Amino acid sequence: MGLQELSFQLPNRPGALSGVARLLAKEQINLAAISVESIRNRGNVRLVVNAPARARKLLVQAGYQVETHDLIAVRLEDKAGSFLKVLDTLAASKVNVVGVAILVARDGAQSLVALSTDDTARARRVLRAGGFFSEGAERLISNSDLIAAAPAIPAESVGMLM
Repeated sequence: MGLQELSFQLPNRPGALSGVARLLAKEQINLAAISVESIRNRGNVRLVVNAPARARKLLVQAGYQVETHDLIAVRLEDKAGSFLKVLDTLAASKVNVVGVAILVARDGAQSLVALSTDDTARARRVLRAGGFFSEGAERLISNSDLIAAAPAIPAESVGMLM
């Protein structure tokens, strides 16, 4: 199974996100990326975790409607315009980018970015042909591998992140 992202909505109120964090922490589910955007009374949450199937099951049991999206990991140089090249390559092939997550893990000096698109298979072919994949990024085949590649973060810091 490749890299996956979970997305769902939360009520926009104090403690809603910490409730999700507590649920995941209790089950030892680790976080590689998170995005939260509040619009009026709802928060849109996107997570990349080490155990997406287990996290999805927990969230559904807690009453959330969770969507799962496949992601494609690419390596980017840490310089202006490197992400633009990826986006232009996909746009030229009529692949729409639906979501972007900057991952905690890095490959040396390069950032790893995960993309969700409207056509994962075509996006993967186009990005591979454009030279945006590397052997290292291709080996990031699962959320568990991604978490294993993340830099060590003290346990007390993880609690602050969630």
